[in-house]
Amino acid sequence: MTLEALYEGYNLQDYYIGKVTQVYRSCSIAQVENVPVMSTRSKFSNSFLPNTINYFVVVESTSGLFLGEVFENKASRKNILEMESFGDGKSNDYHEFSIDTIALMTPDSDKFRLAGFQTLGITDKVYLATDEVYSLFVRSLELSNDDEEPLPAFATYINRSRADVTLKPGTLFNRHLMCVGSTNTGKSTTALAILDKLVITGRKALIIDPTGEYRDAFADDEVTKLTLGVDTTISPSKLTMEQWEKLFETENSSQGAVLAEAITSLRYMKKIGDDSCYIKVGENIEEVQENLASVSKDDADFNLELLPEQIQAESVCEPNRDSNYNFKYSYDTLKANSNASLVQKIQYQMTNTRFLSFFSNDTSMYNLLDVIDQFVHLPNESLYIDTSMLGAAEGIGGMVIDLVSNFVISREDNYPFVFFIDEVHRYSKSRYSDKEFHGGLTLLAREGRKKGIFLYLMTQSPKDVSPILFGQIGTLLIHRLMLNDEIRTVETHLDDFSIKHVRKLYQGEVILTSVNLLHNVFIHVNKCDRTQYNETPLL
Repeated sequence: MTLEALYEGYNLQDYYIGKVTQVYRSCSIAQVENVPVMSTRSKFSNSFLPNTINYFVVVESTSGLFLGEVFENKASRKNILEMESFGDGKSNDYHEFSIDTIALMTPDSDKFRLAGFQTLGITDKVYLATDEVYSLFVRSLELSNDDEEPLPAFATYINRSRADVTLKPGTLFNRHLMCVGSTNTGKSTTALAILDKLVITGRKALIIDPTGEYRDAFADDEVTKLTLGVDTTISPSKLTMEQWEKLFETENSSQGAVLAEAITSLRYMKKIGDDSCYIKVGENIEEVQENLASVSKDDADFNLELLPEQIQAESVCEPNRDSNYNFKYSYDTLKANSNASLVQKIQYQMTNTRFLSFFSNDTSMYNLLDVIDQFVHLPNESLYIDTSMLGAAEGIGGMVIDLVSNFVISREDNYPFVFFIDEVHRYSKSRYSDKEFHGGLTLLAREGRKKGIFLYLMTQSPKDVSPILFGQIGTLLIHRLMLNDEIRTVETHLDDFSIKHVRKLYQGEVILTSVNLLHNVFIHVNKCDRTQYNETPLL
């Protein structure tokens, strides 16, 4: 596209500013020749403030038309009070500005693309960018060339209120999406605005809500709704030993071994039809070991309610041989004291009445994994899972996330869907150890894209998210952050200007940065009309 075609209907001289005088690797500097344009307002809308910064310019070059952003503006006169106007006739006065090159449009193209290694040249002419140029830039933001239908507008570009944010789902999700920000900055509103556009356009979403904030956001005919522990259960036999360790937050490998031994003992008792604990004190050691060895992978079910009692029964040791040269277990006080903390944690978890309701074989309720298996194989179906009735404990939340993540990645021939998880920082670290709860999430982040599973994560604290998981995120929606540690976590995704404004964002304002976009953009999210329980009560 030529410069004349780009400014069709406009007088080019009204928008001409000056020429490039210096070119560096990081930026270029241009000198103002058309001095009146720096102060005239009658010809331009509020989008143009050429005597400030952060406005766009077009540079005519031999390579094509460069789009740049002005980030520095200065006049030569030290004392501004001495200047009645720009260019007051003194030959030693000059006015210059610095340009950051954003994109390039070649003569045979009608959209902007990354400039790569191409740069501006000395004496290249610089023009103010019109609203039409900005709109063309917005349409060129997405690097994807596929014909995917964009989502309806969920936001507007800040300072360009007439420009709606209409991005393709692939731009947002194909490298996974994370929304970060301090409390009460608008993260939930942003999440619901995007989920709303996914649902109304018939795209699939699996929503995990640990607070119940979105329980009434979607109609029953739009989304299948489950509440864990109320209408949905899972059989204890479906969990791996690693997931049980995460659920009960074992502090070390010793507690993990005791937990595994206790579950194996209960599986044996279930196998022989005895609904009680396996008491080992006084029992022949060889016989006990033979019994436990007979438990196969098919004998996976057990009575979870007996687990604390069974762990206490595991407090045994091997004494010296008796007169008949037989080994028999005896009670070990040291082991009993060591296991006491694990027993207390399990009993504390079980004081939540919904806990035992969730881990059961109640045939009158939905089975979580069966419903998810049905969900992934149905087109245009979305699923909402409310985990709030299980409590806010990190262990059970992390276990559910890990269980669901590993289950969906194992499915074949599933339809693509977005996996939304609110408050993902809750599942990041144990209170008792440095173990992380997102092994399944990390697997999804690495391998899920191949199966059409795209993560949409929300967190107040990005520094609590695994660096491995965070490293797989290609698109970020950044609300206001205040702590230096949190800003340092996301600064690799931002330019210097964006980093300085992370603390200045108002509620609902977001920095959108993505490997699928030409440039970071500032947007304001439009609140949707769906019901959301996130209001802050007044004192």
